[in-house]
Amino acid sequence: MNVAVIGLSHKTAPVEVREKLSIPEPQLESAMTTLKLYPHIEEVAILSTCNRLEIYAIASDNQQGVWEVNQFLSEHSQLPLGQLRPHLFILLHEDAISHLLRVAAGLDSLVLGEGQILSQVKQAHKLGQQYKGVGRVLNRLLKQAITAGKRVRTETNIGTGAVSISSAAVELAQMKLETLEGCKIAIIGAGKMSRLLVQHLLSKGGTDITIVNRSMQRAKDLAGKFSDADLTLCPIDEMLEVVGRSDLVFTSTGATQPLLDLANLEAIVNPERPLTLVDISVPRNVAADASELSAVRSYNVDDLKAVVAQNQESRRQIAMEAESLLEEEVEAFEVWWRSLETVPTINCLRNKVETIREQELEKALSRLGSEFAEKHQETIEALTRGIVNKILHDPMVQLRAQQDIEARKQAMETLKTLFNLDLEAARN
Repeated sequence: MNVAVIGLSHKTAPVEVREKLSIPEPQLESAMTTLKLYPHIEEVAILSTCNRLEIYAIASDNQQGVWEVNQFLSEHSQLPLGQLRPHLFILLHEDAISHLLRVAAGLDSLVLGEGQILSQVKQAHKLGQQYKGVGRVLNRLLKQAITAGKRVRTETNIGTGAVSISSAAVELAQMKLETLEGCKIAIIGAGKMSRLLVQHLLSKGGTDITIVNRSMQRAKDLAGKFSDADLTLCPIDEMLEVVGRSDLVFTSTGATQPLLDLANLEAIVNPERPLTLVDISVPRNVAADASELSAVRSYNVDDLKAVVAQNQESRRQIAMEAESLLEEEVEAFEVWWRSLETVPTINCLRNKVETIREQELEKALSRLGSEFAEKHQETIEALTRGIVNKILHDPMVQLRAQQDIEARKQAMETLKTLFNLDLEAARN
């Protein structure tokens, strides 16, 4: 079996392709169930964010497993494979392992060192376990990635001053409008990204902020985090009215269809009053045709790249430090992965020795008589089990720890010969 990752990101695909591949959280269980029905996929985990969709799989056959994931992605996105393939990347084993650790550390993010991706990897791990996609290998790999992400953030300064998607969006708006003071601002959505938007807007002088959300309770919870700010809260059915009187609108919701498009904006936008739309959602909340209106300037997550580039250079040197930490974490996973080869031999040896122990114990107890056996069986049982464990301990530790592939294979063959182990019979 092998580790593979098949996916696409802001580096390989524009937002109009990424949104077709996006798998919202309510659909993840169904997606993992479907993927595990393919004959060559043993385990699966899905990382779906605004900037990437990555499917991590343990496949019994690399070529077939990759083909099956590609087939799933084509069916899910309703894009022919020929149209989809140029945007996909495929990484196997060491490359796949290294990639996941880099992702968790924020080294593959649009915003170098951003922290939100680590919580998204944690969520992918949690949901992979919950929906029975993650098994022994991916469980270990995702845990290793989370450990690596934490190490990079605590042992380097990569997160210091790192911008988020939300702060980059506010910077973009400020560049386009020159100032946010006196600007009527609306935020559609009340999730974590919206909370960060409010935080950065207030720090840049944007104070006239209206939050529009489907759940008013969630909007109130967000406003409660900024008790000193005078935030206006409106229900989703007042969205168009709020947009119509705004100068700047951010959209950040989980909607799978556009909330704003040419048709509904045309009815509310004043041609004499410019409207700037900044959409940081994937799938997009603002349709591409919105920019056909002369008064509307529309931007999406792909337009943030120029802003982000200005903030990246200072963290590139720190990123190089982080890479060396990741090499240690990759090696730690590789050591564990290689030790799995030894499991059948170790189990077979333990089972054979345990069978001998039980047989010899039974003979000894029968010779000692029932009265003695009943009184001392527990003590003798513990004694013989302890002897077996101590005898097997060193060979097992040495076998698992053996780094050299050929030396490990030779050691396993030696054990099979010396103890006359029959692995095939043990499997059956």
